Amino acid sequence: MNTISSLRPEHSLTTEPSVSICAPAARAARHAAWVATGLAVAVAASLPWWGESSWMREFVEIACYLIFAMMWNLLAGYGGMVSIGQQAFFGLGGYAMLALGNFAGVNPFIAVPLGAIAAGLIAVPVSYVAFRLQGGYFAIGTWVIAEVFRLSFANLSVVGGGSGTTLTALRGIDKATREGVTYWTALVCVVASITLVYLFLRSKRGLALLAIRDNEVAAESHGIDVRGMKLAVYVVAAIGAALAGALYFLGNLRISPDAAFSVNWTAFAIFMVVIGGIGRIEGPIVGAIIFWALNKFFSDYGTWYLLGLGLLAILVTIFFKQGLWGWAQRRYAWTLFPTQRRLKL
Repeated sequence: MNTISSLRPEHSLTTEPSVSICAPAARAARHAAWVATGLAVAVAASLPWWGESSWMREFVEIACYLIFAMMWNLLAGYGGMVSIGQQAFFGLGGYAMLALGNFAGVNPFIAVPLGAIAAGLIAVPVSYVAFRLQGGYFAIGTWVIAEVFRLSFANLSVVGGGSGTTLTALRGIDKATREGVTYWTALVCVVASITLVYLFLRSKRGLALLAIRDNEVAAESHGIDVRGMKLAVYVVAAIGAALAGALYFLGNLRISPDAAFSVNWTAFAIFMVVIGGIGRIEGPIVGAIIFWALNKFFSDYGTWYLLGLGLLAILVTIFFKQGLWGWAQRRYAWTLFPTQRRLKL
């Protein structure tokens, strides 16, 4: 699983996380950034009371992109497991949320995390198939698994078959309430996802994951449970992808197999992570915002828009091999979520 080695950030083994070489200035700048981020979240939480409904819908879309890209980054950028089939769990999260809401009478907003957990449980047996493959075979195998799910749901008439179905559980809720609660749910999911990924990568388990990514044999020789760690990260990434899917179709109100299990979701996630910076928490954030902006203002150009995305990805990988945030981090020492480690003598 070394297909992304040329795009990885530099990590060096250490006993504790490092923030920057210019410690005082970097700490002050980072603390200011954290305060600004906290204020931004507080202001964002009040948006349903003063903002336009279109703003909330746009944020929910960005949140879905961000969470899905962040989980792909955790799996591939930090874990070295390059998957092109994460749309399997994106779709499972959406369908689980819909089934719980439409057929089990669960509040759809509560069904969002429940659907994500259900997808995580399904990821456990799926992992036994996926982990029998390595490298490029693993990547293609995950795509095949996603296609199996797509074809399976396309033949389930109870959820609309190939044409899909609508989320009827929200019919009794007025539009303003539905959009406001959907927005708050997305905001909580974004903050929780970033925080949990950051805390995990700052822990010893995060360091173990990096060791596995760089050399599985060496990591196992140092007592790391390689299979257990990979399984845990695979399941967490599946839960995150399912959370993004449940959120997306909660806002969209309709789901179909082709929309839920489209390989475009993983392609877009790869684009966002590569553009922003693979193996960096900030990378998917930057990439998601750039992708949303490009999609909003240029998607009407059709084929030319897709060609533009491809050309941009090529240019970034040639001239900014560590992504846009990676380039800024090297040039200006910007680090909002420091996870890099250095050996302290």
